[in-house]
Amino acid sequence: MEGHDPKEPEQLRKLFIGGLSFEITDESLRERLEKWDTLTDCVVMRDPQTKHSRGFGFVTYSCVEEVDAAMCARPHKVDGWVVKPKRAVSREDFVKPGAHLTVKKIFVVGIKEDTEEYNLRDYFEKCSKIETIEVMEARQSGKERICFCNF
Repeated sequence: MEGHDPKEPEQLRKLFIGGLSFEITDESLRERLEKWDTLTDCVVMRDPQTKHSRGFGFVTYSCVEEVDAAMCARPHKVDGWVVKPKRAVSREDFVKPGAHLTVKKIFVVGIKEDTEEYNLRDYFEKCSKIETIEVMEARQSGKERICFCNF
Protein backbone atom coordinates (compact mmCIF):
# COMPACT_ATOMS: atom_id res chain seq x y z
CA MET A 1 0.00 0.00 0.00
CA GLU A 2 2.42 2.66 -1.15
CA GLY A 3 1.29 6.19 -0.44
CA HIS A 4 -1.01 5.04 2.36
CA ASP A 5 -0.92 7.46 5.29
CA PRO A 6 -1.45 5.43 8.48
CA LYS A 7 -2.74 8.59 10.21
CA GLU A 8 -5.78 8.65 7.92
CA PRO A 9 -8.33 6.08 9.11
CA GLU A 10 -9.59 3.63 6.49
CA GLN A 11 -13.15 4.82 7.06
CA LEU A 12 -12.22 8.30 5.79
CA ARG A 13 -10.59 6.82 2.68
CA LYS A 14 -13.57 4.63 1.74
CA LEU A 15 -16.50 5.33 -0.60
CA PHE A 16 -19.82 3.51 -0.85
CA ILE A 17 -20.75 3.10 -4.52
CA GLY A 18 -24.48 2.62 -5.13
CA GLY A 19 -26.44 2.12 -8.34
CA LEU A 20 -24.17 -0.60 -9.76
CA SER A 21 -25.43 -3.01 -12.41
CA PHE A 22 -26.12 -6.58 -11.39
CA GLU A 23 -23.53 -7.84 -13.90
CA ILE A 24 -20.66 -5.58 -12.78
CA THR A 25 -17.26 -7.03 -11.98
CA ASP A 26 -14.76 -5.87 -9.37
CA GLU A 27 -12.37 -5.18 -12.26
CA SER A 28 -14.70 -2.80 -14.13
CA LEU A 29 -15.46 -0.89 -10.92
CA ARG A 30 -11.75 -0.68 -10.11
CA GLU A 31 -10.89 0.42 -13.66
CA ARG A 32 -13.31 3.36 -13.57
CA LEU A 33 -12.58 4.60 -10.04
CA GLU A 34 -8.83 4.04 -10.07
CA LYS A 35 -8.59 7.13 -12.26
CA TRP A 36 -7.54 9.28 -9.27
CA ASP A 37 -4.99 6.86 -7.82
CA THR A 38 -4.47 3.22 -7.01
CA LEU A 39 -7.23 1.73 -4.92
CA THR A 40 -6.13 -0.20 -1.84
CA ASP A 41 -9.41 -2.16 -1.93
CA CYS A 42 -12.35 -2.60 -4.30
CA VAL A 43 -15.26 -4.93 -3.69
CA VAL A 44 -18.67 -5.39 -5.29
CA MET A 45 -21.07 -6.81 -2.72
CA ARG A 46 -22.64 -10.05 -3.98
CA ASP A 47 -25.58 -12.25 -3.09
CA PRO A 48 -24.15 -15.33 -1.32
CA GLN A 49 -26.31 -17.78 -3.32
CA THR A 50 -26.44 -16.29 -6.83
CA LYS A 51 -23.09 -14.44 -6.72
CA HIS A 52 -24.77 -11.57 -8.61
CA SER A 53 -24.01 -7.99 -7.65
CA ARG A 54 -26.30 -6.59 -4.95
CA GLY A 55 -26.10 -3.20 -6.70
CA PHE A 56 -23.47 -1.63 -4.47
CA GLY A 57 -19.84 -1.90 -3.47
CA PHE A 58 -16.98 -0.16 -1.70
CA VAL A 59 -13.68 1.31 -2.85
CA THR A 60 -10.84 2.43 -0.61
CA TYR A 61 -8.23 4.96 -1.72
CA SER A 62 -4.76 5.38 -0.23
CA CYS A 63 -5.49 8.89 1.10
CA VAL A 64 -8.41 11.20 1.83
CA GLU A 65 -7.30 13.64 -0.89
CA GLU A 66 -8.03 10.97 -3.53
CA VAL A 67 -11.52 10.43 -2.08
CA ASP A 68 -12.12 14.18 -2.35
CA ALA A 69 -10.94 14.17 -5.98
CA ALA A 70 -13.25 11.26 -6.83
CA MET A 71 -16.22 12.95 -5.15
CA CYS A 72 -15.57 16.24 -6.95
CA ALA A 73 -15.45 14.45 -10.32
CA ARG A 74 -19.05 13.19 -10.08
CA PRO A 75 -21.11 11.97 -11.86
CA HIS A 76 -19.39 8.64 -12.59
CA LYS A 77 -20.42 6.03 -15.14
CA VAL A 78 -19.43 2.39 -14.74
CA ASP A 79 -20.40 -0.07 -17.48
CA GLY A 80 -22.86 2.51 -18.83
CA TRP A 81 -24.61 3.02 -15.47
CA VAL A 82 -24.50 6.32 -13.57
CA VAL A 83 -23.38 5.28 -10.09
CA LYS A 84 -23.83 7.11 -6.80
CA PRO A 85 -20.64 7.46 -4.74
CA LYS A 86 -21.05 8.53 -1.13
CA ARG A 87 -18.64 8.65 1.74
CA ALA A 88 -18.85 5.31 3.51
CA VAL A 89 -20.41 5.28 6.98
CA SER A 90 -19.34 2.65 9.52
CA ARG A 91 -21.94 0.13 10.67
CA GLU A 92 -21.88 1.70 14.14
CA ASP A 93 -22.50 5.19 12.75
CA PHE A 94 -25.00 3.95 10.15
CA VAL A 95 -27.73 3.48 12.76
CA LYS A 96 -27.14 6.82 14.51
CA PRO A 97 -29.60 9.67 13.91
CA GLY A 98 -28.30 12.06 11.27
CA ALA A 99 -25.93 9.55 9.68
CA HIS A 100 -27.69 9.90 6.32
CA LEU A 101 -28.13 13.67 6.24
CA THR A 102 -26.75 15.50 3.24
CA VAL A 103 -24.57 18.51 4.03
CA LYS A 104 -26.01 21.57 2.33
CA LYS A 105 -24.02 24.29 4.12
CA ILE A 106 -20.36 24.57 5.06
CA PHE A 107 -18.48 27.06 7.21
CA VAL A 108 -14.89 27.90 6.24
CA VAL A 109 -12.43 29.76 8.49
CA GLY A 110 -8.92 31.11 7.99
CA ILE A 111 -9.43 32.53 4.51
CA LYS A 112 -6.45 34.56 3.30
CA GLU A 113 -6.95 38.30 2.70
CA ASP A 114 -6.19 38.04 -1.02
CA THR A 115 -8.76 35.26 -1.59
CA GLU A 116 -11.78 36.60 -3.44
CA GLU A 117 -15.31 35.22 -3.51
CA TYR A 118 -14.85 33.99 -7.08
CA ASN A 119 -11.80 31.94 -5.95
CA LEU A 120 -13.94 30.16 -3.36
CA ARG A 121 -16.81 29.75 -5.80
CA ASP A 122 -14.50 28.21 -8.43
CA TYR A 123 -13.10 25.80 -5.84
CA PHE A 124 -16.39 24.65 -4.28
CA GLU A 125 -18.33 24.45 -7.57
CA LYS A 126 -16.12 21.48 -8.47
CA CYS A 127 -17.99 19.54 -5.78
CA SER A 128 -21.57 20.74 -6.15
CA LYS A 129 -23.77 23.54 -7.45
CA ILE A 130 -23.57 26.58 -5.15
CA GLU A 131 -26.78 28.37 -4.19
CA THR A 132 -25.17 31.15 -2.13
CA ILE A 133 -21.72 32.05 -0.90
CA GLU A 134 -20.93 34.76 1.63
CA VAL A 135 -17.43 35.90 2.65
CA MET A 136 -17.02 38.18 5.67
CA GLU A 137 -14.70 39.16 8.49
CA ALA A 138 -15.04 37.30 11.77
CA ARG A 139 -16.67 39.42 14.48
CA GLN A 140 -14.13 38.76 17.22
CA SER A 141 -10.85 39.38 15.45
CA GLY A 142 -11.88 41.69 12.64
CA LYS A 143 -8.93 40.27 10.69
CA GLU A 144 -9.84 36.65 10.15
CA ARG A 145 -12.07 36.02 7.14
CA ILE A 146 -14.79 33.38 7.10
CA CYS A 147 -17.21 31.99 4.53
CA PHE A 148 -20.64 30.36 4.50
CA CYS A 149 -21.38 28.32 1.40
CA ASN A 150 -24.82 26.82 0.65
CA PHE A 151 -25.14 24.03 -1.93
